[in-house]
Amino acid sequence: MPYDSAATRARLLDAAYREFSERGLAGARVDRIAAVAQANKQAIYAYFGSKDDLFDAVMADRLSVLADSAPFSPDDLPGYAGALFDALTSAPDLMRLTRWRSLERDDVTDGEVESHLSKALALKAALDLPDDDTAVDVLEIVIALSTAWLTVAPGLKTAGGTDPSTRRKAHRAAVVAAATAIVGHFSGRS
Repeated sequence: MPYDSAATRARLLDAAYREFSERGLAGARVDRIAAVAQANKQAIYAYFGSKDDLFDAVMADRLSVLADSAPFSPDDLPGYAGALFDALTSAPDLMRLTRWRSLERDDVTDGEVESHLSKALALKAALDLPDDDTAVDVLEIVIALSTAWLTVAPGLKTAGGTDPSTRRKAHRAAVVAAATAIVGHFSGRS
């Protein structure tokens, strides 16, 4: 069977995603990643350079997957909020990965800044917002709304005895309603 470098790289990214989301950058071990990926440890260094670079590659890969599953639409911010909620609640490992990143590293890549800023500027134009800072604030608030379900204590998700599925649907509806209210507040539309 011929060697498939693209398949090896993909296996390494998948294994690293699991390892980093479970243990963070500091707790992750290159040996475990290689073993799970059924690859030589040296392949990690050949493909990615270092453990930090592998972490960055995993973040970029997973954020790309997230962007595909929850496409940003500046003309439908409530729809985006709902889609982002759905994507993140169906992939809680991604939220854990991003939380590890913010705990262990305070840097951002140029790609992350560009992606965030381009969304904010598109939002500014779509909603006729007064300035770039307001557009960034609106985007950040909607992202925070969409991720809140994954950041609260599990017991709060079913406070009052509501079953988890019903509670999750109600929370999603609240996220979309809040995003709708934000659009109305900042753009003068309802």
